[in-house]
Amino acid sequence: MTTIILHTKINAPIERCFDLSRSIDLHKVSTAHTKEEAIDGVTTGLINLGEYVTWRAVHFGLSQKLTSKITEFESPSYFVDEMIQGSFKSFKHFHYFETAENNTIMTDRLEFKSPMGIIGRFVNVVILKKYMKNLLIKRNEVIKEFAESDKWREIIINQ
Repeated sequence: MTTIILHTKINAPIERCFDLSRSIDLHKVSTAHTKEEAIDGVTTGLINLGEYVTWRAVHFGLSQKLTSKITEFESPSYFVDEMIQGSFKSFKHFHYFETAENNTIMTDRLEFKSPMGIIGRFVNVVILKKYMKNLLIKRNEVIKEFAESDKWREIIINQ
């Protein structure tokens, strides 16, 4: 299993960061470069416990689908989304939030396995870990940008 852990300091309230992190609409903004779109389940707004979303995106030049379900949820402290269908053997993303000195510390813990045994493990180490880390960094930059400005109102004001 490959694990990526990122910590992002955001100068915004924890509730705002939590909601932006589970926003389908902001996810689309942060992954525009992969042409990611929600095609089934919750396709707009905020996703909640027990709900799922199916994403279609282009990665490595290939159109792919991944269905993820929110399997754990405690607002505004954490939630977990877990792949229930897709290209990975397993995929679990833990989202943690805590307040520290008037900021929010957002921690991502992403755990994933590729199929194909030893070949999959090689692909994880050589290609996927860096690729997935860069996707998370980009996503977190967008969350931070929206949370620290008035842009967040475009995303969660009417949710």
